[in-house]
Amino acid sequence: MKDEDGRTYTFDDYRLRGRVTVRIHTGVGRDTRTDLYQDRRHYVWDNHSDTATLRNDRGRFVDDESWGRHRGGHR
Repeated sequence: MKDEDGRTYTFDDYRLRGRVTVRIHTGVGRDTRTDLYQDRRHYVWDNHSDTATLRNDRGRFVDDESWGRHRGGHR
């Protein structure tokens, strides 16, 4: 997963199956099957606008989520 500023998060040993939801948290925490933590000490997501883009292990676009002025996403 990558944000507009180029910060990335790689899912280690996690397989996201079709039609499944997982929440990605910036902070420190314990991973579960529904919540994953980046273990960062500082915020990553911009509160005003940002886009998180998810790609598979081959670099192919899977999904994105945008908020703020950039709603509509990027591929």
